[in-house]
Amino acid sequence: MTPSPEDFRAIVDDYIRDYRDRAARGMRFYAIQRSLAEAVDVAARCVKPNGKRHRHQRWIPPESLDEARARLLADDLGSCRSFDELHAKVNATIGSIHMVAELVVYDVAHRIGAFLGLEPERVYLHRRTRDGALALGLGRGREWIDLAELPEEFGRLTPAEAEDCLCIYKGRLGAV
Repeated sequence: MTPSPEDFRAIVDDYIRDYRDRAARGMRFYAIQRSLAEAVDVAARCVKPNGKRHRHQRWIPPESLDEARARLLADDLGSCRSFDELHAKVNATIGSIHMVAELVVYDVAHRIGAFLGLEPERVYLHRRTRDGALALGLGRGREWIDLAELPEEFGRLTPAEAEDCLCIYKGRLGAV
């Protein structure tokens, strides 16, 4: 069965209704930190405004997050002029740490980027997001895709929202 624009419109509508505002509030927490060091601290420790760790990063050993925090604080992240540059720098800095995979790299870079005012301009693919993209026949062997590669209905989302949507709705996209 060929997916219809209505299928994709329904998924994007659901994302906007159920997740957009919550995701924006979550990113605001990182954007309003008092300093880059504080933004790096909360981003690297993967904590939410309530002080608890993000649920999809609870399995990472505290020692790995402490090492990520120390490495990132020693790096010159404030010199980054684009999210791509920031993501590459975060990946080079913490990507080799035990249990720090591409999802953690993306999430940490996205959170620090919120403080620096750097938004993704592409849809970054990590394990779960890649599953959503692959369900659409996209992204095999790639680190990112352009928003324009997704069905037209996804154009109502930012690249960061499209990343989130692909991750959340990967199963539904596969069923379509």
